[in-house]
Amino acid sequence: MRFKHLLTSLKLGFFLAIRQIRRSSIGTTALIIFVMTLTFLNLVVIRGVLVGLIESSTQVYRERYSGDVFISVLPKKEYIENSPNIIEIVKNLPWTDTYSARYVQGGKIEGTYKERIDFKDKANEAAAQIAGIDPIAEDQTTNLSTKIIEGSYLTPDDTESILVGANLLKKYLAFESPAFSNLSDVAVGSQVRLTVNGNTREMTIKGVVKSKVDELDLRVFMLDSTLRTLIGRTDYNVDEIAIKTKPGVDPYIVKNALLNSGVGNTATVQVSEEALPKFLKDIKDTFALLGNVIGSIGIAVASITIFIVIYINAITRRKFIGIMKGIGIDAVAIQFSYILQSIFYAFMGVVLGMLFLYGFLVPFVDAHPINFPFSDGIIVAEYSATTIRAILLIITTIIAGYIPARLVVKQNTLDAILGR
Repeated sequence: MRFKHLLTSLKLGFFLAIRQIRRSSIGTTALIIFVMTLTFLNLVVIRGVLVGLIESSTQVYRERYSGDVFISVLPKKEYIENSPNIIEIVKNLPWTDTYSARYVQGGKIEGTYKERIDFKDKANEAAAQIAGIDPIAEDQTTNLSTKIIEGSYLTPDDTESILVGANLLKKYLAFESPAFSNLSDVAVGSQVRLTVNGNTREMTIKGVVKSKVDELDLRVFMLDSTLRTLIGRTDYNVDEIAIKTKPGVDPYIVKNALLNSGVGNTATVQVSEEALPKFLKDIKDTFALLGNVIGSIGIAVASITIFIVIYINAITRRKFIGIMKGIGIDAVAIQFSYILQSIFYAFMGVVLGMLFLYGFLVPFVDAHPINFPFSDGIIVAEYSATTIRAILLIITTIIAGYIPARLVVKQNTLDAILGR
């Protein structure tokens, strides 16, 4: 009997909810749904932008610098020992698409040195990592040529030319710090002086690289054969090898294959995520936490909004509620009708929010990334995470709708009818 009574109450509550929604003002209903849609988007998009900001940075790091698998120098070693054999192993792996082997050496770049008259004045110079590359292999692996914002890319014949990272030029990074220096009055076509391993050589800037990866934007790029001569590296031992795997290949398969081949004895082998700088990993975790905090505030705002709407609705209909109780309609049915209204508002807000999110916003931002100084921002909105937030919003809304309905329904029936 109790179950049958409860079922009857729920059916009646469903009828009352539909009747009240139909008789509600279209403008009011649209406004409530609009608020719920904005709340849902606030819950998902802000976190998505924050996480996407760093996710984009990690993606850029992989695509433009480390590749899918990154081989680097062991701690306390100057270079990757036995590099030619390691390169042969990399080349012969069935999962390798392309790779780029680089020589990297600390050095100094000096501009406008011919115009310097008083040698007591501070030199127009900057510390930099000098990278020797095979321009063709590098471009096939990281598409470095697409990140030239001024001038042109290196060719295998450019023995006297270099590419300069944008962060080494004051023109692109006007940053003043005693611990950081960059070059002024230097541009494409300028002649600069490189000092590497105690050797000095005059070079001409052919292009400027801006990749939004500090490891690249603070480097000077030149032909690997030219840098080998400057540093006296006659054994062909390199300092970095970036590997781009074939589409669909799990990078860990390549990493494990390299380790099983003994590469780990003479080099550090990492997938791109492992090679990320620590500060990027920390920022990623921090932004995810901030996104969750902001999302929680959004849920609280939605709860308060629904609470106020349902409470005002119930208060204004207090006399009608009293009459329904007076003629024998169960309080459960009345409360359930208001819960269903809350679910309706939340569900419609979530549906419209998802349609806007996945139908327009995410594809649009993917096609036109947000131009942040250190990354091309995207929106990270995984279906699983979005669904969880949608469910949380609906559950919270149900609670926020139930509480005011219960408060009003619990009032004395006669007082409700008489409006006291």
